[in-house]
Amino acid sequence: MASKFTELAIDCADPAGLARFWCSVLDYEVRDEDAEEGVVTIGPRAAPEAEDRPGPVPPVLTFARVPEGKSAKNRLHIDVSPSDREQGDEVRRLIALGARRADVGQGDASWIVLTDPEGNEFCVLGDRRP
Repeated sequence: MASKFTELAIDCADPAGLARFWCSVLDYEVRDEDAEEGVVTIGPRAAPEAEDRPGPVPPVLTFARVPEGKSAKNRLHIDVSPSDREQGDEVRRLIALGARRADVGQGDASWIVLTDPEGNEFCVLGDRRP
């Protein structure tokens, strides 16, 4: 038996705000929130009881408040693949949600690098469908 990837923990200044952004990006919902501890966990929307979800279950994202800010390029980042629109349309949607374009030296790549509202880089892929 091997380990399964079930959760990605993300340090941030505003867990609730960043959770809202990523819920909109991924069509996730808040699964747990502890305002006192400054931790919010989001995950895929629950499937109706009669509906069986095909394929692997995506990991949840947990946002935890930390006092220090982001200081360098991420060594780990999220890649997203538009599932119902073209890459350019998805980039425009994400920018309207609060993402910003970023140049991390990617050059003329097939993916587009954006940052979330706290400056964490993520990529919008153009040629891979889930």
